[in-house]
Amino acid sequence: MKELAEYLLKALVLKPEEVAVSASEDDKGVVRVKAHVAESDKGKVIGKDGRVIKAVRAVMSAGAAKAGRKVFLDLD
Repeated sequence: MKELAEYLLKALVLKPEEVAVSASEDDKGVVRVKAHVAESDKGKVIGKDGRVIKAVRAVMSAGAAKAGRKVFLDLD
């Protein structure tokens, strides 16, 4: 999941070298992904009314469901 989030976010931002992603998984199969992007790129990642970040979360949820997990993405 970490790699997927990193790939998607780097494709969206103007400063891909500043994208940092960390992930942790608990014993129930829930993956929590924390992403940090440059301050100037946050608006691009969030999008109008949060549409872009919702789409990224939807793609990640679909990938996690295939693996029998649940994923949460937080933007720093």
